[in-house]
Amino acid sequence: MLLAEVLADLEANGTEQTKKTFLRHGAKEPFFGVKVEHLKKLQKKLKGRHELAIELYATGNSDAMYLAGLIVDPMKITKTQLKAWAKAAYWYMLSCFTVPWTASESRFGRELGLEWIDSKSEQVAACGWSTLGSMVAITDDGELDLAELVELLDRIPATIAAAKNRTKYAMNGFVIAVGTYVAPLLPKAKSIAGQLGQIEVDVGDTDCKVPVALDYLRKVEAMGRVGKKRKEAKC
Repeated sequence: MLLAEVLADLEANGTEQTKKTFLRHGAKEPFFGVKVEHLKKLQKKLKGRHELAIELYATGNSDAMYLAGLIVDPMKITKTQLKAWAKAAYWYMLSCFTVPWTASESRFGRELGLEWIDSKSEQVAACGWSTLGSMVAITDDGELDLAELVELLDRIPATIAAAKNRTKYAMNGFVIAVGTYVAPLLPKAKSIAGQLGQIEVDVGDTDCKVPVALDYLRKVEAMGRVGKKRKEAKC
């Protein structure tokens, strides 16, 4: 399929109801309102079509941008392209999922994650914390810098109050990710989570809830799931 054919497919499979839902969550025109379920069907057909992924993301169409993250080859994407993707990720479906999934599986995940968390942009900073959270989920503990992760955890209670909306959500998610996927750091993550309590995030006109990190980690621990890595970042 060529770019025009994929966009035609997306337009044909968009619905007004899904579009209304995504608009409430932060999406903006242009987009068609395609359910993720359909995007995953396209993923099976187009996975590995790296150049097509780059073209799709460049359209600025949210449906196409999300699909791009599902089919891109993370080992082929450049640092410059990832930075451009992060800058263009204007709402959380892109900044907290599409770009972090891709960055974390690339050669530049740690470097860019650490760079992005210092950004003044709400979505770029959220992208950074989400990238680092995705990395711990797919990287063996022996390849992680545990001391660095502890430093990042310690940074959160002191800075989260001043962070912007979606950045707060991503910081809370990072604490959950470390405690869930890095078994040696579960006690530390639970300690930080206890300090955070319930994080207040404006989720707009939606029913979304911000998970309480400590409650989440206790559930993961009770299920015996701590330290079980994911095969890939995207889900």
